[in-house]
Amino acid sequence: MLLCSHSFPFGPVARRAVFAIAASLSLAACNSATDDGVIDVAIVGSDEAMRAPGLRLSFAAQHLRAATAQGLVRLDANGLVVPGIAERWIVTDDGASYIFRIREFDLPGGGRLTAQAVRDSLRRTMTRLDGTSLGLDLERVRDIRAMTGRVVEIRLDGPMPELLQLLAQPELGLAVGDAPLGPMQAAVADADEAAEPLEGIYLEAMPPELRGLPSQPEWDEGVRPVRLVATDARDAVAGFSRGLYDVVLGGTIVDFPLAEVGPLSRGAIRLDAAAGLFGLDIRSREGFLSEASNRDALIMAIDRPSLIAAFNVGGWTPSERIVPPALPSETGAAATDAAGTPAWSALDLGERRAEAASRVADYRSATAGAPISLRIGMPKGPGADILFRALQSQFAEIGIATVRVAMDEQPDLALRERIARYSGAQWFLNQFDCAVSRAVCSEDVDFLLDLARDSSTPEEQASYLAEAEAALVALSVYIPFGPPIRWSMVRGDVTGFAENPWGLHPLFPLSGAPI
Repeated sequence: MLLCSHSFPFGPVARRAVFAIAASLSLAACNSATDDGVIDVAIVGSDEAMRAPGLRLSFAAQHLRAATAQGLVRLDANGLVVPGIAERWIVTDDGASYIFRIREFDLPGGGRLTAQAVRDSLRRTMTRLDGTSLGLDLERVRDIRAMTGRVVEIRLDGPMPELLQLLAQPELGLAVGDAPLGPMQAAVADADEAAEPLEGIYLEAMPPELRGLPSQPEWDEGVRPVRLVATDARDAVAGFSRGLYDVVLGGTIVDFPLAEVGPLSRGAIRLDAAAGLFGLDIRSREGFLSEASNRDALIMAIDRPSLIAAFNVGGWTPSERIVPPALPSETGAAATDAAGTPAWSALDLGERRAEAASRVADYRSATAGAPISLRIGMPKGPGADILFRALQSQFAEIGIATVRVAMDEQPDLALRERIARYSGAQWFLNQFDCAVSRAVCSEDVDFLLDLARDSSTPEEQASYLAEAEAALVALSVYIPFGPPIRWSMVRGDVTGFAENPWGLHPLFPLSGAPI
C-alpha cells in the first residue's frame, strides 16, 4: 500500500490538534484498500510458494502464473474458456484434432511469437507434467505441430472434449524466453514515499497491442494495478476487515470459520459451487483397516449432512460417491452413475451404523477385544477443528476411537480436499492413480484407466471408466463427504469477480481492463 502524507500549515498547538484528528481520518482512509488506485488481493498461502517456479503450483502460484503467462486459451472470471494467445480455433469432425490460429506479434522483450515457439513451449510443459494428475489428464495428446507461422495443431488419440479446459490451466501457460505473454505483467510500485518495502507483487494489465490485439484509444482509462499478497487466512480476513484488502481468495473449509469475523466481513463472503474431492483417504492397510469390509464400515458410518451442519454452508450437497452423479460432461458421466453407487446406499443412517458397528464388534471379538484407535491427519485451522470433532463423535458411534495428528505424521486417515480441473469422470479417477496417489491406489484400477485413455470412442471410454470406478469403490480406500468448500471475500465495489466451479479467480478482470 502507498503511504498517505499530509502537511498542516498551522502553529504547533493547533498543528498537533489538527494532526490528531487528520491522522485518524488518514489512517481510516489508508485502511481502505481502494483509495490508492490499487486493487489489493490477499490470497491464502505463503509468499515463497506463490513465487515458486516449476509446474507443481500452489493455489497462489496458479493465480500468479495465469496472470502473467497465458496459454492458447484462458479462463475468464466465470470460469469459461476464452481466447488467450489463440484468436480462434476449430475442432475436426472426429474430435481428434484441434487447430489454433495464434496471434503472431512482437514480444515486449524482443523477438516474435510464432507457432513454432508455442509448439515448443507446449511440448516442454507436457513432458515435465509426466507423473502428475494433470499429465494423466493430457495423456491422449499424441502430437503438437506448427503447421504455418500462425497455426498450431494438437493431435489426439481420440475425442477429448475437456482439452480446451485443460489448456486453460495455469500450468499450460506459455513460456517463450523471458518475455511476458500477459495478460498482465509485473509492475514496479511507486514506493518513493514508502517508509518500508511494499509487500506483495504488483501486476498491471498489458496494453492490447502488446498482446497481439488491435490498439484501443483510451484503453487504460479506469484500468488499475493489482497487488497480490500471499498470507495466512487469519491475517487475510483481519486485513479485509481493516480495509487493507479488497479481495481475499483461497479460503477452504479448514479456515472457513474465520470468514465471519469482523463487521465488514458480513455480506462479503462468496462461495464457489465447486466440483472436486472432499473426504478422507484411507491410507493404512493394517489392523482393522486391512479388510475392505472394515474400511467400508467407516464409509457407511458418516452422517454427511451433520458433518457440515456446523459450518452453515447453504447449497452444499453431500455425496457418497467418488465421481459425482450426472456430471455435465461428455465423457461417461451417465455410464458411471450405477457403477459408483455403494451397495448400502439404500439403507438409512441407523441401519448403516448398525451394520458398521457389527463389523467393528466382530473384529474386536476376533482380536480378543482389543480397542480400535485410528489416527486422522488434519491441517491446522478452526474449520479443521470442527470437522475433526464431528468425525470423532461419529466414529465413536460405531465403537472406534480417533486421534488427530498432523498430515505428515503417517495418519491412518487423511483429509483430501481438491478442486476438479474439468467436469469429467476421468479427472476424479485419475486422482487415485498410483502415479499420483501411491498410498490410495490399485494397479488393477490403473489398468482400467489406461484402457479408458486409449479408447477410440466415447462409449468405450465410458465403459472402462465405469469399471474403474466400480473397482475403486469395492476397495473402499476413500471416504467421500461431498464437494469441496471454497470461499472468497469481495468488497461490494469490486468488479471482475464471479463465483465459478473451478475455484480459480483470474486477476486480469479485477484490473478493470476492457480487453
